[in-house]
Amino acid sequence: MLYNQILVRFGDLTLKGKNQKEFLHRLYDLMAIKMQGLAVEIENTYDRIYIHLNDCEVEEVIQRLDYVSGISSYSLVVKCKNDIQTIKTTALELMKEIAVKDTTFKVETKRANKSYPLHSMEVTRAVAGYVLANHPALHVDVHHPEVTLHIELKGNDCYLYNTEIKAMGGYPVGVAGKGLLMLSGGIDSPVAGYLAMKQGVEIECVHFESTPLTSIESAQKVVDLVKKLAKYAPKNKINLHFVPFKEIHMALLEHIPESYNITIMRRMMYRIASKLAEKKNCLCLINGESVGQVASQTLQSMKTINYVTNFPILRPLCTYDKVDIIQLSRKIDCYDLSIKPFEDCCTVYVPKAPATAPKIDKCETFEKKFDFDPLVTEAVEHTNSITIDQNSDLDLSLLGLEVREVIFELKNQ
Repeated sequence: MLYNQILVRFGDLTLKGKNQKEFLHRLYDLMAIKMQGLAVEIENTYDRIYIHLNDCEVEEVIQRLDYVSGISSYSLVVKCKNDIQTIKTTALELMKEIAVKDTTFKVETKRANKSYPLHSMEVTRAVAGYVLANHPALHVDVHHPEVTLHIELKGNDCYLYNTEIKAMGGYPVGVAGKGLLMLSGGIDSPVAGYLAMKQGVEIECVHFESTPLTSIESAQKVVDLVKKLAKYAPKNKINLHFVPFKEIHMALLEHIPESYNITIMRRMMYRIASKLAEKKNCLCLINGESVGQVASQTLQSMKTINYVTNFPILRPLCTYDKVDIIQLSRKIDCYDLSIKPFEDCCTVYVPKAPATAPKIDKCETFEKKFDFDPLVTEAVEHTNSITIDQNSDLDLSLLGLEVREVIFELKNQ
């Protein structure tokens, strides 16, 4: 195997001033967890991280790096001795890996080892000339090259690379605190959870289930989506909270006018989610709303729904087009799960003409028609929580008809 290291870059983490050390410590720990089971070594230097492959499959290491937030980019690296002849022959091998036909290139050298006998430009000329003479498909273009061969001289070693692969970016999961993701099971909310984690927010998930009004398959879909998101979590695990919403669901259908049903249902969900967030030490709520996408996501609807909570609400998708959301959903391998046709409590009874500009005072008037406070309290008290890891094989459909019965059974096995 030609490559023997991977060079990892931090990106925005270098701008964090006095907090930089904490951010980098989190990043190092996150990488170590993701690399568990592989024989790699992680070397943490003051400005970058090197992964020593130790004959591990580079594809496996790269796949795991793609689940690490806080990495700006990485490069496949060949480390060799710093004598000029070794550098030249290694550079030629490296260029043969990617340059096949009529490729333009240039060489850039950084000489951190100032005692090295050749200056940077001398190394650049020697290597470029050698590669050019022995690789007929290559042509020099110092202004707009298709490939740049980087040479870094450090101590007694030389590091060579000619690729830079874009990584997840953002900040290490957890540095920004913890949020509660309202996970419906559709396309949007898993993507919102991914983007929140990308920006350093650790997540727990809450799902409002109405079995048997909704199918057990709907709840299973949520479990499977959390399993996908767990690959990005700090310990490859995410807590999932199932809120028994059936009683509130039935009360809304009985007491609330059809046009306001979704609005007030969302207000109830926010009340419950806020209480759960407080219990679980979450600092914010997160959802997959995008401005104007559906009736409950107009600005007027958001204002009316938000009125029941003081928690900050993160909407990572608020300006995204549906096409962009779907693209991200495919990227994190959630799309095929999200489009499975199992209805949740927000879609099982969709009003024919939902209010798009609901009023706060009207909502409060309708809510006075029934005593919802005990129902909200009961829903919070009877919320069932399980931990889903990236290798979870939990199958709710094999265990029962109602989620609350399934979780109770699991906890008492």
